[in-house]
Amino acid sequence: MNKAYNPVWARNSALQAAAYRWNRRGLLPLPQLQAIREAYPLDYYRPNIYLRILLFLLTVLGYVAAGGIIAVSAYELLQSTLSSSDTAIIGLIALLAAVAGQLVLRQIITSSRTYHAGSDQALLYLSLSFAGGALYCFMLVLLPPSADLFALTSPYLALWLLPVLALLLWATARFGDALVAALAYMVALLLLANALLQFGVGRLMLPFAVMALAAVLYRLVRYLATRTDYWYYRTCFITLEVLALATFYLGGNYLVVREDNAAIGGLPVSTQIPFAPVFYVLTALVPLFYLYYGLRRHRRTWLLTGLVALAFSGYTLRFYHSVLPPAVASALLGAFLIGLMAAALRYLRTPRHGLTAAPADDSGGRPGLNLEALIVAQTAHAPQAPEPGLQFGGGQSGGGGAQGQY
Repeated sequence: MNKAYNPVWARNSALQAAAYRWNRRGLLPLPQLQAIREAYPLDYYRPNIYLRILLFLLTVLGYVAAGGIIAVSAYELLQSTLSSSDTAIIGLIALLAAVAGQLVLRQIITSSRTYHAGSDQALLYLSLSFAGGALYCFMLVLLPPSADLFALTSPYLALWLLPVLALLLWATARFGDALVAALAYMVALLLLANALLQFGVGRLMLPFAVMALAAVLYRLVRYLATRTDYWYYRTCFITLEVLALATFYLGGNYLVVREDNAAIGGLPVSTQIPFAPVFYVLTALVPLFYLYYGLRRHRRTWLLTGLVALAFSGYTLRFYHSVLPPAVASALLGAFLIGLMAAALRYLRTPRHGLTAAPADDSGGRPGLNLEALIVAQTAHAPQAPEPGLQFGGGQSGGGGAQGQY
């Protein structure tokens, strides 16, 4: 897949970030850090976070303003020349705006060498939004007037979501943007729910199907993370891994399943669901499994997700079975968590059982990033040859020294 950005930018950025971490810990001297910076420069434009936000907002304002002015003129022109409906004309204008945004985005990446600088992200998100809006308008023209594309149970919803999913997957592969990857996964979940709800047994199978899709996504992410272009898609992989773990847990959470089942069925009050004991067990055990696996395998993503899931499991229990007043329960829980955190930090100040409270370096084990070998390669010096001294055999009259040379 042709990438919009130079893949070297992502790798060099990761190399320098890892080198800075090693330097702060005293593991990498300053001369070696300077050698790495010179050998792997960041020859792209990405300002600090505040300027990125400002550039994002200004680009959105300029894109919308310019698009609005051009759209008014184009609408009048197309309305006078084409016999299509207003919806089709609006869809065509939105498609033209999306194409124009992609062309401008390609130009600024090539000429200004921007890399997630705010302006390029704004153009990406708005152009994709215009493209999705254009697809929606075209679907409205092609489908009967009674079709409802926003109903989750509508048989026509997949006709719009499928091209949107293809568009988002293309954008993810080309730009490596985490938000676009997350939206693609959300659209895939909507497609799965829409397909299952076309059948009577779909509502019963939906939670297990969501958990299965999350498991497949996690395995796919772990497989793709071994590619040599890992650093180009690193934020996408991290985002999708967190979403996969979260949706796997939420797919089996009793509160989510029960309330969503009532919402899909149009019930004002939720009732008991089938296989309730199964969801009781999943709500209780999945967070504990996340914590166990995260501690045993030293996986921070699993550990943090497990902590959040455990808190939500407590909220699920509290939602249906109130034991203490909310203020008292919150105060006691907060005090317990603070005490547990302090005890864990004190205990792990000295590394024990392969665990430590010190920040971890996540650069190891990733393809294309071996900082130890990089340091050796950048700082090793060839031995200097000795300066020339007396050189024999230079005479030209049958003996050494005929011309002052030996």
